[in-house]
Amino acid sequence: MRRISLTALGAALLTTACVAAAPAPAADTAKKPPRTASVHGSARVHYVFSPQDDIRFTVDAVAAPYSRPLPGLPGGLPTDARGTVRFTHHVDSTGETVSAEARVDCLVTGGRTATFTAVVTRSDTGPVGERLGFSVYEGRAGEPDRLGFSWGVANVDPDTPDEKGNPTQPTVGTCMAPAPFAPAVHGGFTVRHTELPPEPKTRASRAPRAPRAPRSN
Repeated sequence: MRRISLTALGAALLTTACVAAAPAPAADTAKKPPRTASVHGSARVHYVFSPQDDIRFTVDAVAAPYSRPLPGLPGGLPTDARGTVRFTHHVDSTGETVSAEARVDCLVTGGRTATFTAVVTRSDTGPVGERLGFSVYEGRAGEPDRLGFSWGVANVDPDTPDEKGNPTQPTVGTCMAPAPFAPAVHGGFTVRHTELPPEPKTRASRAPRAPRAPRSN
């Protein structure tokens, strides 16, 4: 709205009133919704140790900060997330196809890269309830997207062998995953990055402090 100088105020009083009464443009009052970190997409990946197999992942992960209460952390974590990971593995040598689904519980992004974890809810092979780690890299023009999965290359603990002397596989913690080592050969992923949100200043879940006991004389 054009400002009116004090010297012209009397002459332009009626015009000023009409302009002030006009509704503000929607663009001035509308607020953009906050960005939310996410990973979406589906791809077949090349796994170097099973180059002939058809391995596919579908990811639908969205950040939901401070939404999953934990013991000792009633307000949750800034990396809390929701969503689903689905994957299938067709073994070329046997013709067998296995699949599984997992519920996303953690997501953290950094530019074009994201790591996230998901707890298995259905599986043809592995145990239900196991947490798995994943990572995604959204490639730039001319390079492939990539995905990593915790059971593919690492996550062993050589310092705590089993009764046969073999290294054990430790539990995957939230958002823990290897680098995205497997290139996508068909399809791809989109990573939307946001900075981790700070802890809310007030939390209804926090218990009030107990009053101090009165001092004895």
